[in-house]
Amino acid sequence: MARDPRQQARDRLSALGDPPAADTTAAHRLQKDAALLGRLLAAAGEQNNDGHAPHVDPDDVGAALGLFETMRHQLDRLETQVVIEARRRGLDWRQIARYQGLNSSQAASQRYQRLMTRLEEIRQGVR
Repeated sequence: MARDPRQQARDRLSALGDPPAADTTAAHRLQKDAALLGRLLAAAGEQNNDGHAPHVDPDDVGAALGLFETMRHQLDRLETQVVIEARRRGLDWRQIARYQGLNSSQAASQRYQRLMTRLEEIRQGVR
């Protein structure tokens, strides 16, 4: 039975080593925020004797919703950085498209351009 290619990619990336102890990269912040969302959902899924989720109030859910815009921005930055690294290492747009699950090199290039535009708009305060 063939292994999931995404799991193979995770295994390869895991072998690259541990992040520095004081990791403040966008990837680390994204990981922390995703863990917080997981904690909220786990707590919300728990039920106490009266059928309500303990320790989760509307402000907790609102705080979780507030994380998504920042997480999207962090994901955009990370994807852009990885695409730049892919190009720097000689991957062409066709190869990048295949890894991203896109159908064409044009789709990959356009996606990158949209990401760059969105990040620039955020930087300038337009978004």
